[in-house]
Amino acid sequence: MSRSARALAAAHPGRCRLRQIGTSRQGRPLELLSVEGPDGSSASAAGTGTGSPGPGGGSGRDVLAVAVPHSNEPLGGATVLALAERALRDPGFGADTAVTWNFLLCLDPDGALRHETGPDERHSLYDHHRHFFRPVTDEQPEWAPSLRSPGESLPETRALARLIDELRPFLQFSLHGADVDGSWVQLTRDIPGLALPFGASAAELGIPVAVGSCDAAFWPSPGPGVYVMPPPGRPAGFASQSETVAESTWYFPHLYGGVTAVLEVPMWGSPLMSDQRMHPTPWQALHRSADGLRRSGAELAAVLDRARPYFTAAALGPKGDSPLLRAAERAVQICPGLADDWDPLRRQHRRSLPDPLTRARISSLDALAHRIPLRATAMLLQLLDGATDPRAVRLHAELDAQLARRCEAYLEELRAVPIPVTRQVAHQARAAVATYRCLLAQSAGGAAEPASAVSAAPRPGRRC
Repeated sequence: MSRSARALAAAHPGRCRLRQIGTSRQGRPLELLSVEGPDGSSASAAGTGTGSPGPGGGSGRDVLAVAVPHSNEPLGGATVLALAERALRDPGFGADTAVTWNFLLCLDPDGALRHETGPDERHSLYDHHRHFFRPVTDEQPEWAPSLRSPGESLPETRALARLIDELRPFLQFSLHGADVDGSWVQLTRDIPGLALPFGASAAELGIPVAVGSCDAAFWPSPGPGVYVMPPPGRPAGFASQSETVAESTWYFPHLYGGVTAVLEVPMWGSPLMSDQRMHPTPWQALHRSADGLRRSGAELAAVLDRARPYFTAAALGPKGDSPLLRAAERAVQICPGLADDWDPLRRQHRRSLPDPLTRARISSLDALAHRIPLRATAMLLQLLDGATDPRAVRLHAELDAQLARRCEAYLEELRAVPIPVTRQVAHQARAAVATYRCLLAQSAGGAAEPASAVSAAPRPGRRC
């Protein structure tokens, strides 16, 4: 990503600029590639915030796309490069030729490089998870502000906050991915009309649209696959989830009247995620998934206790408390709490409240019941890589076989098929452009929020 960005900047010095905007916890550079519109100015590329007001009340000159916010979701790195190249060769792609597109190449380079250990090519779900890494939530730059005090903020979060303060983007993209799922969009404020082009792109590329995502179980949905985050004070997630949406970096652009779109695209697509029919036996399905999650959590907790004496020094690091160990422990610990969260959904179904338990919603919960134990298994396995004690070697073999079984069961139950990376990138880039154009159309139609509404927009409670 960095090499490609440098090549673009060198080939187009009049419109491209590559600069470092911060440093990761382990000292790696956080790099920003800015591509100026053909009618822009160098001041815009430098992020001075000059120019006429934008659709949401921001500077009107800058869009910000954040790639690889989660270490196990590398798709956004390819997407930002595709968008940068398109912005350079197609002056009309952005609709407003004075806008500068800014691409943060990788928000978590330390985690991303950790996840990239192992083979260069990964063709299976097992390959993806064999060297899987995703840090605990308060070590993820986007979520950390909701869980840490300002004095304990991450350097990556501080760098992103400074960048948002500098650019004042009227639109921020957070480019995410999923393993087995459908595609969906999460917005900090509604952008009317987005569901139609988003759904059309997904249909053309053979990517299911997630119409019942458990990540947005309590959120309004103005159209298939599009969800609007609730304002502060309303439920934004399950009780076991400690992070708070309104205090994440997604809401930082609201300080300047901007909006954030989180674009999710799966590596393996499940058609079950698009099924809007009511589930015929939701009670039984929820009970089965919750019991399976509790059982997996208990089994993995026992494995963790057995394995702990054999974790290798290389895996634990010099302090014996590596990010990999913390992430594995958290994945094991969260299983029973998540299962308990589903009881309110069962009661909701019995009372016939809104937000029905469709086949898509149940399938999304089923995917979560597979995903968390699978991640825990993968990270526990890595903690034993290189162990030489015979008991550790046997346990390593058991976990490796279990990882393969969990991957197979995950794909089989969700009827998932691989989506070529080229199609994943094409859809995420199209979704970004569609979001941008819908926001401009909203502004042109007089639907943009007035200044008084902007000033009352939700603001992060803990700023870096």
